[in-house]
Amino acid sequence: MTKKTLKITLVKSTISSTQRQKDTAVSLGLRKMNRTVEHDDTPAIRGMINKISHLVSVEEVES
Repeated sequence: MTKKTLKITLVKSTISSTQRQKDTAVSLGLRKMNRTVEHDDTPAIRGMINKISHLVSVEEVES
């Protein structure tokens, strides 16, 4: 069974974003621009990505 992983990259600055969006980015582990983190594909992570979809790029990776 292959488990899906998401590669999430912060591609836009959070400077002009709301505090909730900044907190969501930090909780995903995205503190600086062009940094990439990997998370398991869960509904909670998908929800956080959906809230800051204009700031990040997402790739699905089979692991």
